[in-house]
Amino acid sequence: MTDKQRQQDFIQQILTQSANSSPLQAQKTRGHGQAPVNIALSKYWGKRDKALNLPINGSVSISLPGLGTETTLSITENDRDIIRLNGTTLEPEATFAKRLSQFLNWFRADQTTAFSVDTSNSVPTAAGLASSASGYAALVLALNDLFDWQLPKESLSLLARFGSGSASRSLFDGFAVWHKGHQNDGMDSFAEPLATLWPELTIGLVKVDTREKPVGSTVGMQQTVDTCDLYKAWPEQAERELKTIVDAIQKKDFTLVGKTAEHNALSMHATMIATWPPIVYWQPESVAAMRMVWALREQGIEVYFTMDAGPNLKLLLQEKDQTAVKKAFGERDIQIDFIQPFE
Repeated sequence: MTDKQRQQDFIQQILTQSANSSPLQAQKTRGHGQAPVNIALSKYWGKRDKALNLPINGSVSISLPGLGTETTLSITENDRDIIRLNGTTLEPEATFAKRLSQFLNWFRADQTTAFSVDTSNSVPTAAGLASSASGYAALVLALNDLFDWQLPKESLSLLARFGSGSASRSLFDGFAVWHKGHQNDGMDSFAEPLATLWPELTIGLVKVDTREKPVGSTVGMQQTVDTCDLYKAWPEQAERELKTIVDAIQKKDFTLVGKTAEHNALSMHATMIATWPPIVYWQPESVAAMRMVWALREQGIEVYFTMDAGPNLKLLLQEKDQTAVKKAFGERDIQIDFIQPFE
């Protein structure tokens, strides 16, 4: 069976669960979806199956309310897709537009069907701040609304994963675990929420550089898998640290969550640096922010960081330490925004 046939079977398995007997016939004038960005505390890096976007290891994340993507979707009479990003109509050849249209190909009633997509990100696109996660989650929710599929969250997570792996986790508020799965058809690789609420937990966003990164996550991931000898140790470590972080979340053990998440992020970046050609997302300001975090811990202020594939840091701290962290970063003129995920 070809990859395309496997992909088609995957989509069909999900759409057979639809409440709409004709799942590719729009039931509304337009569909709407909104989803938050999520920050991975243990990272997804590497695919065991590129065709179905299946990860080599599982991951756990926390979503950030108020930051993410809002998408409106409709069928258009135009002969091609019309895609708007943050109010700007994109050329069909633009990377963002091409990728979106390729995903939408799976949901066209026939070759003449075209979509109008209006999507807005409240975080910079392709800057390592998880805009693709919220973007594909919001798009899947808009499709579900437009076609009135009434699919359960597990099925929507499967579809979102097919568009962007980390999008599987952006269907949920709070903590979410994305299971790597074992089946070849990809039907057991989805995300589900953790019930833990943690009002004292605070996330700090250190925005070093919000421009589009030079090496996209998909390309960087595959380059690492293909050329990095250090990567061989990653899957086992990642699965072990995933379990550690999930257990620590359930016990609200902040120290264990923080140090494990920071170690996990640094290990992932180590595999990128050791690939060939090397992939270094860090900038001097990134390292300066890391050193600030380490200095604060030496002073007894418990703060940790994590980083996705980009130069920006996400801090993990407790609400009681927010003032001290803000003061320390302010003295170095480093911009930081704080978010309470469980407000």
